[in-house]
Amino acid sequence: MGYYQIYWWLQWQLVCCVPVFWAVVSGQIRYSIPEELQPGAFVGNIADDLGLRAEELSARNFRVVPGPRKQYLEINLDNGILYVKEKIDREQLCGPILVCMIFLEAVIEKPLTVYHVEVELVDVNDNAPRFPNSQLRLKISELAPAGARFALEYAHDPDFGTNSLQTYQLVANGYFALNIDSRGGDGKLPVLLLERPLDREKQSTHRLELIAKDGGIPPNSGTAEIMIVVQDENDNAPVFSNSFYRVSLLENSPRGTLLIKLNATDLDDGRNGAILYSFSSQTSVRVRELFNVDSKTGQIRVKGDLDYEEVTVFEINVQALDQGINANIGYCHVFVNIIDVNDNAPEVTLTYLFSPVSEDSKVGTVIALISVSDKDSEENGQVDCELAKNLPFRLDSSLRNYYRLLTGQLLNRENISKFDLSIICNDSGFPPLSTRKTIRVEISDINDNAPHFTQTAYTAYVMENNVIGTSVFAVTALDPDLNQNSRLFYSILESQVQSEPVSSYVKINSENGVIFSQRAFDYEQLKNFKIHVQARDSGVPPLVNNTSVDVIILDQNDNAPLIIHPFVEYGSTALETVSRLAEPGYLVTKVTATDVDSGQNARLFYQILQATEPGIFTISSDTGEIWTIRGFMSRDANKQRLVVGINDNGTPMLSATITLILSVVEGDIEILADLSNLSEDPSLTNNASFYIVIFLGIISSIFLVVLIALAITVHKTRNDFGGDACALGMCCCFRTRSSLNGIQKASQNIQIPPNYVEVFGGDPLSQSFRYGTCSTSDWTKGEALYSDKCSPSTGRNNTNNQSKWDKEKPSASHSTNCRNISEVKQPNA
Repeated sequence: MGYYQIYWWLQWQLVCCVPVFWAVVSGQIRYSIPEELQPGAFVGNIADDLGLRAEELSARNFRVVPGPRKQYLEINLDNGILYVKEKIDREQLCGPILVCMIFLEAVIEKPLTVYHVEVELVDVNDNAPRFPNSQLRLKISELAPAGARFALEYAHDPDFGTNSLQTYQLVANGYFALNIDSRGGDGKLPVLLLERPLDREKQSTHRLELIAKDGGIPPNSGTAEIMIVVQDENDNAPVFSNSFYRVSLLENSPRGTLLIKLNATDLDDGRNGAILYSFSSQTSVRVRELFNVDSKTGQIRVKGDLDYEEVTVFEINVQALDQGINANIGYCHVFVNIIDVNDNAPEVTLTYLFSPVSEDSKVGTVIALISVSDKDSEENGQVDCELAKNLPFRLDSSLRNYYRLLTGQLLNRENISKFDLSIICNDSGFPPLSTRKTIRVEISDINDNAPHFTQTAYTAYVMENNVIGTSVFAVTALDPDLNQNSRLFYSILESQVQSEPVSSYVKINSENGVIFSQRAFDYEQLKNFKIHVQARDSGVPPLVNNTSVDVIILDQNDNAPLIIHPFVEYGSTALETVSRLAEPGYLVTKVTATDVDSGQNARLFYQILQATEPGIFTISSDTGEIWTIRGFMSRDANKQRLVVGINDNGTPMLSATITLILSVVEGDIEILADLSNLSEDPSLTNNASFYIVIFLGIISSIFLVVLIALAITVHKTRNDFGGDACALGMCCCFRTRSSLNGIQKASQNIQIPPNYVEVFGGDPLSQSFRYGTCSTSDWTKGEALYSDKCSPSTGRNNTNNQSKWDKEKPSASHSTNCRNISEVKQPNA
């Protein structure tokens, strides 16, 4: 390339040194310049060549007339020089024309003149020969004979003359030579000549270098690579790299897993060397189901599901077939070893089951026989089973491939009646697989539990006057046993209640334990009693349990108050006497009643319902004591009638009434003389009165004897202890008792029943009292209330009180008889 540049420079100097030939002929100018000048290169001086000064160019409006072709040259009006405006390529501008010219037309005014300018482009060797393709590809059969000719493409050089293509040259090789054939004109055609036969299996391709040269100085050349492809003939069979292959594959390999890639080679080419893979006819159907082979790549992949437990080794026969006209075949054998993986969980089978199991079974009793297996091999097939802890069972593995389920503890059906036993069997693979087997074991019942009541003792409350046959109470017993062993029957054990069998009081429903009454209960006769109930199950042998029931009778207000004082002598009327000299606050009498009911039903209230003179008497609502409110007046009647009502506090309220006839006496009026006049009922004069008088006479006689005996005893006692003396022959029969207004007079002949107790918490007659009746010639009736105990001080008080009493009472006769001295004491005091 450097040689070419030097040559071009010398040529250019030669051209420049030669005076530019110009002539003015009919206004024409001709220049000659080489191609490929750089922009701005000098072409010629137009002003000098036209005999003009440079200043005239602008003054006379010198200009180049534009033409249809591209302008490669330009005139500088300042100095009149024609120069290259743009690089000029002769081959591009003129092509194969021998003489390449550029024509310009210039115009100048004053006077108007037209000049024709011709510029000849001289060729330079600026282009090397070039082949149409840098690589030529020829296919030659490996059976082509020596001397065979193969035409090649020729090269092209756009330069002209000696600068154009002149000759070809082939780089030396062992198989080919180059011949040059001349065409019409200057054309030369290269021809490739085969000097010896080819063998594709030895060398399938040959690379040759073809050189084309021009005649320039320095010469240029172009090269092309000739690729000789030796065409194959089917003279070789496919061959596998190995006749036998052995591979291993996990049995759980998914479908599509690559087993092996086979590679068979065929020295032939094209279809002759194109190989298709397939199973040979010796390949089994099972192999074809599990594997497939890619016909083009030779890859064998898993097609189906492998199972080590079915087949452990497969033999695959594969053939390789080329695609030549006369196809050749190659064979190989692939042995596949299947590797076991832990893909099978243990199999647990219940062989025998003895259920239900009696709850009294001994420890170690066989309940079930379980078979255990695993299809996997070696460690993957080793199975170990276990049972959940804290259960009364255990597993025994003494038998090969079997487990025995045994009782490990004593059973109790009442605690747990059935067990869902989960047996977990694990193999030794990785990861381990397990199987859970659930076995239901039911526990059968035995009669090992006696009935038990919900309470050790019961208390039943029953209202008196109940309806016979009604439910009184119900007891409940439970038995945790099952079925017949838990079926209970109730009964009442024989016992006595008030000397009568308990069955006459209550009975019990044998199935549900409901207790019924056999009679109406009376609280006043029976307040409570106890029964014993037995529960018996139906097991063999039967078991029993007992409990007690305390039956409490509740009181009902079914008894009206009963008046026990004063004594009713005539019908419902009681007779009492009172002195007209009684002061306000005087205790006239006391009405006492009792109620056999209890509680609020026995709480009594007293009231005066009717009175002859309402303003004289009052009564204590709690105690029944009747007091005077004021003293008697002369206008007051001698007979006062009081109707007293006694009510209890029950529901409904019950009551009783008593009529008191109070005789107001003065002096020594005999009470008995007036009794006949106080009767309110004429029927008292009937025959019954006669017997009553006789009865009272006998009683009075006996009582008189007792009083005389007591008087003698008291008299002796007083003489012995210095007690009170009887003045004027009258027995001192009075003792004082404090009251709101002084001395009070006790009622005559108060009789207290032996079982009397005042209701409502008061302690009626809580002290001992001594009642005595003393008669004198001036008194008709006397009554005094004594304390049990006497002391000297008490005696003095009595003496003083006696004096006061003597002042108030009328004069009495000195003849005094102690008729009755008695002591009445509360029974429970």
